[in-house]
Amino acid sequence: MAVVQIQMHQSSPTRGCALFNLGFRPFFLGAGIFAIVSIVWWMLIYSAHNVVQIQSITSAQWHAHEMLYGYSLAVVAGFLLTAVRNWTGVQTLHGKLLMALFGLWVAARVLFLFGTRLMLWAAIVDLLFGLALMLSISQPIIRARQWAQLAVVVKVALLWVGNVVFYLGYYGVLQDGMLYAINGAVLLLVSLILMIGRRVIPFFIERGVQEKIKIKHHQWLDISILVMFLALFVNEIFYRSPYLTPYLACGLFLLNGYRLCHWHTSGIWRVPLLWSLYLSAWMINLGFLFYGVQALLSIPLILVLHLFTIGGIGLMSLAMMARVALGHTGRDIRKSSSWLLLVFIAIMLSLLFRVFAPMLDMQLYSSWIFVSALCWILGFAVFVWIYTPILWMPRVDGTPG
Repeated sequence: MAVVQIQMHQSSPTRGCALFNLGFRPFFLGAGIFAIVSIVWWMLIYSAHNVVQIQSITSAQWHAHEMLYGYSLAVVAGFLLTAVRNWTGVQTLHGKLLMALFGLWVAARVLFLFGTRLMLWAAIVDLLFGLALMLSISQPIIRARQWAQLAVVVKVALLWVGNVVFYLGYYGVLQDGMLYAINGAVLLLVSLILMIGRRVIPFFIERGVQEKIKIKHHQWLDISILVMFLALFVNEIFYRSPYLTPYLACGLFLLNGYRLCHWHTSGIWRVPLLWSLYLSAWMINLGFLFYGVQALLSIPLILVLHLFTIGGIGLMSLAMMARVALGHTGRDIRKSSSWLLLVFIAIMLSLLFRVFAPMLDMQLYSSWIFVSALCWILGFAVFVWIYTPILWMPRVDGTPG
């Protein structure tokens, strides 16, 4: 995949607010803040059940929607609005247009904090945001005629369709719409991570370790993982055969595990920005294994889904935001804050308490959830503390972005 470095003749200002200079800035900061607010709000709902009015869906479905279509999609938006500019050499949204797009996302999240009382307005604004995002990332790709990159747009479009399905389920138009939307979003976000991770994680490892290495890619392996994942997605969303799931999920575990083993080098464990990405990729892979054997071992599906969401989507998105924000603000990625170690450890502890501790003792399930939430909140609070000035201020090298 070609990476185009954009050279502009005008210099960006060296002072003032740069929050809307490029897509990663507002959406990464917004995602970090919302990750805290949403979980705090969810814990209040989980403990009291009457903080806000939630009807026609369960409080757990409300929580899942906001973490998948709220938090996660914000990270996707920030990453793609930045990456598409690099891939195509075409400027993506900035300034007032970026502010407007971000405003749609913020408005939808605020409306959802009222539970389902303002669901119609939340749905309208949320779906408008998804449409605007698709248009914003597809236009530069089409202008640059990089048709292969439209695969990324397709996944974002499918996430938008999943969001539509959620609202159709809420209004009783589509039976079990919320279930399809939530499970589908988890798989779609995992597939997006597999696609983007295949492109950037080996590159990050090669550039980030002290030793000189060259990671070799195997086309047969990439195609096999793609085909098997598509088969799993189609089966889980449309066919739902319990006999196929173990074979497809465990097959993915073996194939993707083989690929991850080839990405490994001992040098990554000295660099938090690398081992966090690599460990998160393994948590997704472990999720495939658990997904395949969960019926056989009587593992609650909710624990498997949180393995994907906290260990996979949560840790991966944090690590990506941390690295991308440094690189695209002109900072040395080898000189990241030492506090990032606490961020990544806190998210891993959140995973341990939310997924693995309940497997050992379900009697303390509610306690595990609260401890996990506290670890999650701590991790993102430190991230926001570190990265607010980085995302707010202009690039340190004086160039636009």
